[in-house]
Amino acid sequence: MDPSIDPMSGRPVLTPELAQEIAQDIGRITGFNVLITDPAAVVIGCGDLERVGTVHEASLEVVRTGRPATHTAQQAGRMRGVRPGMSLPITVGEEVIGTVCLTGVPAEVHRFGLVVRRQTEILLEEAALLRSRLLHERAVDDFVRDIALYDPEVVDAGAVDARAVELGLTPGLARAAVLLEVSPADEGAAAVSRITVLRTVREVFRDRQDVAGVQAAGRYVVLAAAHGERTAPGRLADACGHLLSLLYDRHGLDGRMAVGEPGAGTTGMHHSYRDAATALRTGPAVFPGDRVFTAADLRIPHLLGAAPRQARARFADAVLGALPGQPDWPTLRETLIGWAEGGFHLVRVAERLHIHRNTLLYRLEKIGKLSGRQVREPAQAIEMYLACLTDILQESATQDKVR
Repeated sequence: MDPSIDPMSGRPVLTPELAQEIAQDIGRITGFNVLITDPAAVVIGCGDLERVGTVHEASLEVVRTGRPATHTAQQAGRMRGVRPGMSLPITVGEEVIGTVCLTGVPAEVHRFGLVVRRQTEILLEEAALLRSRLLHERAVDDFVRDIALYDPEVVDAGAVDARAVELGLTPGLARAAVLLEVSPADEGAAAVSRITVLRTVREVFRDRQDVAGVQAAGRYVVLAAAHGERTAPGRLADACGHLLSLLYDRHGLDGRMAVGEPGAGTTGMHHSYRDAATALRTGPAVFPGDRVFTAADLRIPHLLGAAPRQARARFADAVLGALPGQPDWPTLRETLIGWAEGGFHLVRVAERLHIHRNTLLYRLEKIGKLSGRQVREPAQAIEMYLACLTDILQESATQDKVR
């Protein structure tokens, strides 16, 4: 619970830390010694730290009446802890929550009194608002982490749904998890705050039912409401591309993103997050050079990646045989993948690979001789295609392990 906000009324509370901060700020601005008390007239903030914790007797009457009061040297001498000057009530709504006092000749400080009082109330409200926003940001971060780490054996989905309601979200609405990873484009670039990044993220994902938070350093999660135009294929991916451009142009950040399939409720959003996380991990290996990856485009690599690593390795070895040992294996692998994804159509695949039709025929013949397989037979070609994707995943996993 934030100590600067009353849990019952939601109004700001004058804490000693905040009072001291305000007293010092206003003292620097006005040049007067500023003193702040709580409703019991105990000093909780003052430029003169020796007065903190003492009683300022003149403030008792100011709190009781809600009216400012001035006190000359003679009047101050008859009261405890009081010096010549002026005391004014600090009000929130209609409630007096303390006083702000200026030390000096009453005639001199009087003209500053109302300005100081209002400035104190403004600083109090702004501080409470800032703390409220920070609490909200923390709640959002906790919520997206709850979705990412959700385990039905440990956490009740109803509890997570209740958090969504507290954030103003409709828990049953389908949302797609969108993951963002960013890093400085230049090594010597200044760090960019998470609030700055989130501001840009929320500019793009600005639906009232979207929620964006921080999962870890450099990693952000958006739970994007999947309704209206967003249900069109590629619409969220287009938004991701736009966001990455903004992050680079404005903040000098490089990034990559992944989009999961929409899911409703805690379980559905968790599955969407898992799909997006897998896409972000496998996408760069399967589609090098791309910056936005969608789970829908990576279903087959996702399925292959779900198999135990040793089983994947045996499958690739059995199907590809000696092919991975060839000096031009990356080119042959690219050809096999293009052959399958191009629908086994010579002209279409040649255009896809940007090679001549005869070059494609030569490569296919070479693959057939080295592997002993009928690469122009669709069933065997599909088997080799899956083995090539498995090989890419194995290669990527090895590189990640080395890094």
